[in-house]
Amino acid sequence: MTTKLIVDCSTGVTTEVELTAEEIAEREAMAAEYATQKAAKDAEAAASAAVKESANAKLAALGLTAEEITALTK
Repeated sequence: MTTKLIVDCSTGVTTEVELTAEEIAEREAMAAEYATQKAAKDAEAAASAAVKESANAKLAALGLTAEEITALTK
């Protein structure tokens, strides 16, 4: 079973205690929420990269050089 550490700062005593069912459920819910947020952020970054790549391709199709494209997009 998963455990947590409890530290009594006044005595310096460290105690290892098993998590309750509620604490485990909360931990799993937080992990699931993090995974959802990370997936959304990753998807947003991928979409942004695709838009940037598309814009660069369109600028190149107009005849701009890589250096000119870089200068425009900074």
